[in-house]
Amino acid sequence: MSTALAVAQFAPAADTAANLAVIGDLVATASDRGAKVVVLPEYASYFIDPFDASLAEHAQPLDGAFTAALTGLAAAHGVVIVAGLLEGGEGRRVRNTVVAVSADGIVASYRKLHLYDAFGQRESDWVEPGEIGPPETFTVDGIRFAVMTCYDLRFPEVARVLADAGADVILVPAEWVRGPLKEGQWRTLLHARAIENTVYVAAADHPPPLGVGASMIVDPQGVEIAGVGTATDVAVAHVDRATVERVRRVNPSLLLRRFRVVPREDLQAE
Repeated sequence: MSTALAVAQFAPAADTAANLAVIGDLVATASDRGAKVVVLPEYASYFIDPFDASLAEHAQPLDGAFTAALTGLAAAHGVVIVAGLLEGGEGRRVRNTVVAVSADGIVASYRKLHLYDAFGQRESDWVEPGEIGPPETFTVDGIRFAVMTCYDLRFPEVARVLADAGADVILVPAEWVRGPLKEGQWRTLLHARAIENTVYVAAADHPPPLGVGASMIVDPQGVEIAGVGTATDVAVAHVDRATVERVRRVNPSLLLRRFRVVPREDLQAE
């Protein structure tokens, strides 16, 4: 059981129609290269730096026009598309959501759990955190996929919960902000999440000047098997269920661990 997976890197703008035009080109390129799943960055529907009230003005329902456009592209190219979406929330705050769509519509969605209140930023001023719940996964060619978003990457328990839910591949739409040491941390964390969970990890970032770029696919042993530099581009690699099984036979770390992940009762989403 194997399938071709693409990471598609681009810089979303404060123009949903323009973003969809770029997404259409990237999905077509990925499909031409054989991809059956295409991962796009966080905030793929709309992005502005710094954040302002226009986020709420451009937020959409989960099944709104942006998702409908992705569904049309998925049907046209025979792929599953995974992309960041500004979803309407409560009051002026929005939800930082990832939607996975096939030709039949939404197959999974995820709302970012850990907001980027770090490195001088305050994402929570504009975005409400997702509720903790059972992970939503989807399957393509016998491979099970799950999703986390950007800053979630710094919390190893998020990936561990996805591995416990049966994920073979963890997808990471991101806007990994540039800064001192940030590209090294991006690479290290992606490799670590793959190694410690014996899964594939595929991450799609914004390119410079705001993001670090370096979108990549990492295998269950921590080997980068495909990647993009700093351009708007697509990288494709095959992910294979047999590889996950083989690595877990050699290194059964998930079976040998003595701890489970449980939510913190004293820290609820605000």
